[in-house]
Amino acid sequence: MKKKKILILGASSDIGVQLIKKLLQNNWIVYAHYNKSKKVLNNLKNQIKLININFLNSNIQIKKQIKKIQAIHFDAYINLVGFIDNKSFENFDIDNLMKSLKVNSIVPLYILKKIVKNMIKKRKGRIIQSSSIGVKFGGGSNTFNYSLSKHVNEFIPRDYKKWAKNNVLFNVLRIGVTNTKIHKKINKKNLKKRISLIPINRMAESKEIVELINFLISDKNTYITGQTINISGGE
Repeated sequence: MKKKKILILGASSDIGVQLIKKLLQNNWIVYAHYNKSKKVLNNLKNQIKLININFLNSNIQIKKQIKKIQAIHFDAYINLVGFIDNKSFENFDIDNLMKSLKVNSIVPLYILKKIVKNMIKKRKGRIIQSSSIGVKFGGGSNTFNYSLSKHVNEFIPRDYKKWAKNNVLFNVLRIGVTNTKIHKKINKKNLKKRISLIPINRMAESKEIVELINFLISDKNTYITGQTINISGGE
């Protein structure tokens, strides 16, 4: 049986690493994108194909790097990129907002644009954009840029309706507070107080996010597309 190929952007995130391990168990060929955090992928580097693209490079450089992978037929694409700069609405400026948008949203969308063509041609593909529960609440006190960029990821192009006829399914996963290192990067965050606002009264674990992703990209998902799905403990 031919192995399926997946491209994971932001593969060095906690969720990304857990997802890679799950997919390797399921016999996927994993193309793992990272920017600087290669170290966490070192234990897996002999089992995966590493892709280093700095989304803050010039647009010309980025396009050259993407050109090397756009001919590959990926059966699934997942954007798990999560760049946080701790900017509030009061202290953001044009430069840092554009940086967040480019890293978390714009470059991943451009990559998707390039690789979805092969999915449509092969009549098979699963696409997941990651968003944040912060979108629902207007962002946290220090995550305006991050949350706005994740809001962009919830914009599903109307083209998905045409793609669905070719067995290419596109969904957004709105992820709640999760026990990952990204939350340690948010300044002045009182996690105990934040957790008390979650109806289930705890953070999600990476493995819970991974299980949902695994279903959405699997052959078991034959009908869910065009949806923003909350996994946020009831928030």
